[in-house]
Amino acid sequence: MSDIINGLGRTSAFGALGLVLLILGIVLVDVLTPGKLPKQIWEERNRNAALLLSSALLGIGGIVFTSIWTTYDDFGKGLLSTAAFGLLGLVLMAVAFLVLDLVTPGRLGAIVVDPEPHPAVWVTACCNLAVAAIVAASIA
Repeated sequence: MSDIINGLGRTSAFGALGLVLLILGIVLVDVLTPGKLPKQIWEERNRNAALLLSSALLGIGGIVFTSIWTTYDDFGKGLLSTAAFGLLGLVLMAVAFLVLDLVTPGRLGAIVVDPEPHPAVWVTACCNLAVAAIVAASIA
Protein backbone atom coordinates (compact mmCIF):
# COMPACT_ATOMS: atom_id res chain seq x y z
CA MET A 1 0.00 0.00 0.00
CA SER A 2 2.85 2.43 0.74
CA ASP A 3 4.13 1.93 -2.85
CA ILE A 4 0.79 3.14 -4.19
CA ILE A 5 0.74 6.16 -1.88
CA ASN A 6 4.36 6.94 -2.77
CA GLY A 7 3.53 6.63 -6.48
CA LEU A 8 0.52 8.90 -6.11
CA GLY A 9 2.67 11.51 -4.39
CA ARG A 10 5.32 11.40 -7.09
CA THR A 11 2.69 11.53 -9.83
CA SER A 12 1.05 14.51 -8.16
CA ALA A 13 4.38 16.34 -7.93
CA PHE A 14 5.32 15.66 -11.56
CA GLY A 15 1.77 16.50 -12.66
CA ALA A 16 1.81 19.82 -10.81
CA LEU A 17 5.21 20.66 -12.29
CA GLY A 18 3.94 19.75 -15.76
CA LEU A 19 0.91 22.02 -15.31
CA VAL A 20 3.13 24.89 -14.17
CA LEU A 21 5.33 24.46 -17.25
CA LEU A 22 2.26 24.36 -19.52
CA ILE A 23 0.95 27.56 -17.93
CA LEU A 24 4.35 29.17 -18.46
CA GLY A 25 4.11 28.08 -22.12
CA ILE A 26 0.76 29.84 -22.44
CA VAL A 27 2.19 32.98 -20.84
CA LEU A 28 5.23 32.84 -23.14
CA VAL A 29 3.14 32.63 -26.32
CA ASP A 30 0.92 35.42 -25.00
CA VAL A 31 3.97 37.63 -24.39
CA LEU A 32 5.43 36.92 -27.84
CA THR A 33 2.22 37.81 -29.67
CA PRO A 34 0.25 41.05 -29.64
CA GLY A 35 -3.15 41.20 -27.99
CA LYS A 36 -4.53 38.77 -25.46
CA LEU A 37 -4.08 35.14 -26.42
CA PRO A 38 -7.23 33.82 -24.67
CA LYS A 39 -9.33 36.41 -26.50
CA GLN A 40 -7.66 35.54 -29.82
CA ILE A 41 -8.40 31.84 -29.44
CA TRP A 42 -11.64 31.52 -27.45
CA GLU A 43 -13.50 34.66 -28.51
CA GLU A 44 -12.16 35.44 -31.98
CA ARG A 45 -11.53 31.77 -32.86
CA ASN A 46 -8.17 32.62 -34.39
CA ARG A 47 -6.72 29.43 -35.87
CA ASN A 48 -3.25 30.90 -36.23
CA ALA A 49 -3.01 31.64 -32.50
CA ALA A 50 -4.51 28.26 -31.62
CA LEU A 51 -1.99 26.41 -33.79
CA LEU A 52 0.97 28.26 -32.32
CA LEU A 53 -0.19 27.71 -28.74
CA SER A 54 -1.01 24.05 -29.42
CA SER A 55 2.46 23.40 -30.80
CA ALA A 56 4.08 25.02 -27.76
CA LEU A 57 1.94 22.93 -25.39
CA LEU A 58 2.68 19.71 -27.28
CA GLY A 59 6.37 20.56 -27.27
CA ILE A 60 6.48 21.20 -23.53
CA GLY A 61 4.40 18.10 -22.91
CA GLY A 62 6.89 16.05 -24.91
CA ILE A 63 9.83 17.44 -22.98
CA VAL A 64 8.15 16.80 -19.62
CA PHE A 65 7.12 13.29 -20.71
CA THR A 66 10.65 12.41 -21.79
CA SER A 67 12.16 13.83 -18.64
CA ILE A 68 9.78 11.88 -16.41
CA TRP A 69 10.19 8.72 -18.47
CA THR A 70 13.96 8.83 -18.12
CA THR A 71 13.94 10.29 -14.62
CA TYR A 72 16.61 9.60 -12.09
CA ASP A 73 16.09 7.10 -9.28
CA ASP A 74 16.36 10.04 -6.90
CA PHE A 75 12.89 11.66 -6.93
CA GLY A 76 14.15 15.15 -6.07
CA LYS A 77 16.80 15.03 -8.78
CA GLY A 78 14.19 13.82 -11.28
CA LEU A 79 11.79 16.62 -10.38
CA LEU A 80 14.56 19.21 -10.62
CA SER A 81 15.77 17.90 -13.98
CA THR A 82 12.21 17.94 -15.35
CA ALA A 83 11.83 21.57 -14.27
CA ALA A 84 15.22 22.48 -15.76
CA PHE A 85 14.61 20.78 -19.12
CA GLY A 86 11.07 22.20 -19.30
CA LEU A 87 12.29 25.74 -18.67
CA LEU A 88 15.13 25.28 -21.14
CA GLY A 89 12.61 24.12 -23.74
CA LEU A 90 10.49 27.23 -23.17
CA VAL A 91 13.50 29.52 -23.47
CA LEU A 92 14.71 27.81 -26.65
CA MET A 93 11.24 27.97 -28.22
CA ALA A 94 11.12 31.70 -27.47
CA VAL A 95 14.59 32.21 -28.96
CA ALA A 96 13.61 30.20 -32.05
CA PHE A 97 10.46 32.32 -32.45
CA LEU A 98 12.48 35.54 -32.22
CA VAL A 99 15.15 34.30 -34.64
CA LEU A 100 12.52 33.10 -37.11
CA ASP A 101 10.88 36.51 -36.81
CA LEU A 102 14.19 38.20 -37.65
CA VAL A 103 15.01 36.09 -40.71
CA THR A 104 11.57 36.07 -42.32
CA PRO A 105 9.54 38.91 -43.85
CA GLY A 106 6.79 40.49 -41.79
CA ARG A 107 6.24 40.23 -38.06
CA LEU A 108 5.36 36.77 -36.77
CA GLY A 109 3.40 38.18 -33.86
CA ALA A 110 1.17 40.14 -36.22
CA ILE A 111 0.77 37.13 -38.51
CA VAL A 112 -0.27 34.94 -35.59
CA VAL A 113 -3.12 37.27 -34.61
CA ASP A 114 -4.26 37.83 -38.20
CA PRO A 115 -7.69 36.23 -38.64
CA GLU A 116 -6.70 34.81 -42.03
CA PRO A 117 -4.84 31.48 -41.91
CA HIS A 118 -1.17 31.95 -42.76
CA PRO A 119 1.42 29.29 -43.69
CA ALA A 120 4.09 31.05 -41.61
CA VAL A 121 2.24 29.90 -38.48
CA TRP A 122 2.67 26.27 -39.58
CA VAL A 123 6.39 26.88 -40.00
CA THR A 124 6.57 28.47 -36.55
CA ALA A 125 4.57 25.60 -35.01
CA CYS A 126 6.88 23.05 -36.60
CA CYS A 127 9.85 25.00 -35.27
CA ASN A 128 8.36 24.70 -31.75
CA LEU A 129 7.99 20.95 -32.14
CA ALA A 130 11.48 20.58 -33.61
CA VAL A 131 13.05 22.51 -30.72
CA ALA A 132 11.10 20.41 -28.23
CA ALA A 133 12.21 17.20 -29.96
CA ILE A 134 15.84 18.31 -29.78
CA VAL A 135 15.54 19.05 -26.07
CA ALA A 136 13.70 15.77 -25.42
CA ALA A 137 16.34 13.80 -27.34
CA SER A 138 19.10 15.42 -25.27
CA ILE A 139 17.60 14.14 -22.02
CA ALA A 140 19.48 11.09 -20.86
